[in-house]
Amino acid sequence: MQVLVRDNNVDQALRVLKKKMQREGIFREMKQRKAYEKPSVRKAREKAEAVRRARKQARKTAIREGLIAAPKPKPRVGGPRRPGMAPSAAAPAAAPAASA
Repeated sequence: MQVLVRDNNVDQALRVLKKKMQREGIFREMKQRKAYEKPSVRKAREKAEAVRRARKQARKTAIREGLIAAPKPKPRVGGPRRPGMAPSAAAPAAAPAASA
């Protein structure tokens, strides 16, 4: 695994490395290898993981083909993620009421 360090920014390179390791499942594997796992337990865990993956793939295929409805997106909590963007700039505000 390789990560490029740009402008001597080691903190950013570490964040990128951690994200790559997370995606690859290295942290999960390290946690599993801390203690001995009996072969029967290992087989059961791997079979459960395979079933979970197969169900997820079947669900995605069914959604893509229109057989089942896609889940509703969860409402986002908090403000915008981009720095410098005010919450009022994200959504247009309603016109102020005219005073009489």
